Amino acid sequence: MKPSSVDITSPATFADILIELLLEEGYSHCFFVPGGNIMHLLNSARKNMTCIPFVHEHSAVVATEYFNELRVGSDARKAFALVTVGPGVTNAVTGVAGAFLESRECLVIGGQVKQEDLSPPELRQLGIQELDGAQLMTPVCKVSLSIRGLKDMSALRAAVRSGSTPRRGPVFVEVPLDVQGSKVSGNRKSRLPLAARREERTGDSEQFVKLVWHDIQLAERPVLLIGGGVSYDVACALHQSLARLGIPLMTTWNGFDRIPDSHPKFVGRPNNWGQRAANIILAQADLVIAVGTRLGIQQTGFRAEKWTLAKVIQIDVDEGELRKPHPQIHRGATIDGDSFLRLLAEYEADFSDWLTFCLEVNKRLPIAESSFSQSNFVNPAKLISSLNSLLTSGDRIVPASSGSGQFLPMQQLRIPPKCRVITNKGLASMGYGLAGAIGSALADDQNRTVLIEGDGSFAQNLQELGTVAIQNLPIKIILLSNDGYASIRATQKRHFDGSYMGCDTATGLGLPHWGKVAEAFGIPHQIVSEEGALDEALRLTMSAPGPQILVVRIDPEYEFAPKVGSSISSDGRITSDPVYDMQPRLPEKIADQVVAFPIPLPLTVLDRLK
Repeated sequence: MKPSSVDITSPATFADILIELLLEEGYSHCFFVPGGNIMHLLNSARKNMTCIPFVHEHSAVVATEYFNELRVGSDARKAFALVTVGPGVTNAVTGVAGAFLESRECLVIGGQVKQEDLSPPELRQLGIQELDGAQLMTPVCKVSLSIRGLKDMSALRAAVRSGSTPRRGPVFVEVPLDVQGSKVSGNRKSRLPLAARREERTGDSEQFVKLVWHDIQLAERPVLLIGGGVSYDVACALHQSLARLGIPLMTTWNGFDRIPDSHPKFVGRPNNWGQRAANIILAQADLVIAVGTRLGIQQTGFRAEKWTLAKVIQIDVDEGELRKPHPQIHRGATIDGDSFLRLLAEYEADFSDWLTFCLEVNKRLPIAESSFSQSNFVNPAKLISSLNSLLTSGDRIVPASSGSGQFLPMQQLRIPPKCRVITNKGLASMGYGLAGAIGSALADDQNRTVLIEGDGSFAQNLQELGTVAIQNLPIKIILLSNDGYASIRATQKRHFDGSYMGCDTATGLGLPHWGKVAEAFGIPHQIVSEEGALDEALRLTMSAPGPQILVVRIDPEYEFAPKVGSSISSDGRITSDPVYDMQPRLPEKIADQVVAFPIPLPLTVLDRLK
């Protein structure tokens, strides 16, 4: 729904003033599920913004997060989610929590009943659908507030802006129905508070970079780990400078697209579910410079003390992340990752011997290690390999946020320059992929959006295929059909002797016939269960216009590798291996070839230590 023109001098409602404030703050899109208690806000938004209806509020919020993440930049327009009171707000909570954990900008505006229908503290509910949305959202928002009139407009602007300042995060604003519809006399422009100057938090970047450069000069095996806190545009602009810097480059999953696989200094993506070679390289480094990453458990593994012996320098805008117990850091600063990286890239160094070793480790350790020979199914590693050959600059790639649909592509994708990759792994929620892909496609409908999702996760939000179809979005959906929750099934097989429960159709999980679902929404589809038919089906899916669905049958018993192993002791405690010692274990001969420098524990003794 495109905006219509409106005379700003005409009589206004409070909702008009609120929407005009958002326009001033760079918002252009409204993702919504209509409801009676947001009627005035929606009426004002339709006059000024591009409004996209969704079937479910969770999807509207997730799409908002992904839209904003892909449109980051000084000239980028933003989206916000508009949800009604009660179930609209509760349905939105999961999406808000996901944006909070990933530190992403996501404004959600919720309706509320009339002020006269708000219940007093001693009463559970008075108004129909009434629920204290602002209180409910407080733990997962940077700011959560309820607006009562023009006197709160300055607070509203400050709240909206807080979502884009370090550390970024979601903002929730609740507006009662009678406040929305209240009339505002006079020129509405005069009612808006002045736009205060944005404050930038820079810190003493130059001095800190000098200290880091001193550490680099003393190092023999440094690694530069770039996270999502470094903006995409800045990272791309520094590709040549970072090559001259001479330090091997790695990226986190949130920084996946900051460095393309073809970069001459790129040596991988370490992670608890990441690439074995990258994890082993990082374990042998003597200096790790982590920029724009919180170095959480997913990055270091559950045994963070065995992550690396290196001195760790961490640059993160949140001081709390520098103070957490693991990993131990040598030096840290709460400065902007973009500023730090620009300054560091001005230096030049030569670590060619160490870089050559890192590249050799990558050659000796393939990304995909699973063996596969089962007929009537497709090897997932073969699927990603075939997809890699079809990716082009400009593609937007959305892996799932949990399970095989996430760690398979995040581990094995090889992206060309100018590709974008976005997922939400902090919450690790199922049902994110399709909604995220919609947000991606709405942010950029001139390029393909490629969604890689598992069937169990896809089933939780399949209703948004209606949004895909009616908007005719260029989303290529690659659906891994492995009969349910593959990661849960693997856990139950490994730790509970195959006592399966609720993980597939045989144990009571109801899943649809995906071909019939595609037909119901009028989306072209193909189903592939033999590797011989994969390449042609994938080529057609990627090249055909509009939305497409490719259902790829995966063996439910398929074991993904490499992966970090764990064991359950007799007292029920789970112990995980260090991230560099992934399963299956490396043969001693290969281990000796890829480990030439000290690591926390030698690979050859880990089995004996169990």
